[in-house]
Amino acid sequence: MSIITYSPFFIRKFNKLENGLQEDIIQKVDLFKDRKNHKILEVHKLNGKFKEYFGFSVNYKFRIVFRYVSKNEVIFVDIGGHEIYR
Repeated sequence: MSIITYSPFFIRKFNKLENGLQEDIIQKVDLFKDRKNHKILEVHKLNGKFKEYFGFSVNYKFRIVFRYVSKNEVIFVDIGGHEIYR
């Protein structure tokens, strides 16, 4: 089971999203907590200036970017569309 910490930036962006999208995100985060689901979520390592980060899709538009703090602990740093990779 993964322990998740949320950056203040992530929380601010999450709070600005519509309720339906927030619910979708919560469902994906619940799946993410169990490492067995990472393949289903298509968790992947990012490249370039984000080479220390990983990401997964909430839906076709929104992604979550995170990094590992330890083997079982992650911090969610950003959420948004593809523009978060710029």
